[in-house]
Amino acid sequence: MNVFDFFSSPIGLGHVTRDIAIVNNFENNVTNFVTGSGAAKILKNLDFKVQDVYNPPSFIIQDGALKNQAKWLWNYYQYYKDCKNISQKILKIDNPDLIISDEDFAALSNAQNMKIQTVLITDILETRFTKGLTSFIEKKMNKSMHGIIKKCDVVIIPENGDDQDNIKRVGPIVRKTNFSREELREKFSFEKKTIVISIGGTDAGAFLIEEALNAISKINQDVQVVLVSGPAINKKFENVENLGFVNNLHEVVFAADLIISLAGKSTIDEARAYGTPGIFIPIKGHFEQEDNAREQGFVFEDIKKLDVLILEKLEEKRNQVKTDGAKIASDIIKNLMSK
Repeated sequence: MNVFDFFSSPIGLGHVTRDIAIVNNFENNVTNFVTGSGAAKILKNLDFKVQDVYNPPSFIIQDGALKNQAKWLWNYYQYYKDCKNISQKILKIDNPDLIISDEDFAALSNAQNMKIQTVLITDILETRFTKGLTSFIEKKMNKSMHGIIKKCDVVIIPENGDDQDNIKRVGPIVRKTNFSREELREKFSFEKKTIVISIGGTDAGAFLIEEALNAISKINQDVQVVLVSGPAINKKFENVENLGFVNNLHEVVFAADLIISLAGKSTIDEARAYGTPGIFIPIKGHFEQEDNAREQGFVFEDIKKLDVLILEKLEEKRNQVKTDGAKIASDIIKNLMSK
């Protein structure tokens, strides 16, 4: 078995970056990525074979808080139906031996109906975006998701913990670099204490840029400020180097002295793996980011004391954490391929 399709959710960039970490451990396999938006751009820039066919709905963010969750859930449901139609056509044409899905449940559903082996990579086993009457719809969607998860041959969760049934917990999945920190600092021209502000693949974190820059202006420290604004924001900021869209955020994080970011799991895991102190502010009302931030000791309200946190974190010692999640995940998948 050596042909498989990799369906990667384009909602954020964290899914595809960890998927790249896994695929980098494969040898002599044909990998056909299916995704969209910024995720497709990263893959194209790295010369992966990719079908840029998904167009995910945007979160509605106001003053850092998630708004109109019911509307977003409805838009997501429509997006899910589109993904089912798109992935069904791709699977019929490719006829893969196995598919891997990073939170693309539409592709999993189709593959399972077609008796194709399925691997799921996911951070979550259910969603909690809505409350009140709308939550009834979300509960029905979660029930359907639970059924798909149960039918998967393997479910890979990038966190530490015990395995259970078809669930394999492999630890953080992080991209590797062949460069030392000193080499990367020279490559990126990081000459002073360097603070990197990163907001991911959408404009959802625009609020964090303004708050972080305002806080840095208060601390009276001679620092270099670098912004990774992603593909959605083109605005210029004074005295800030904007790297824009990068394919190698893990290396930028490694080279930095401090990372200020939204609370996406992949960025948190990369910061911990490379020992870079971080401040992780969640989108208020985004349950997954709030959970991730809480595990690191942060809440949304910390955005109002960024100046204090920045001074504390700039003095914090680096502490790299060994992560073998990508290798373990790839071994699990390769073992399934060989059957």
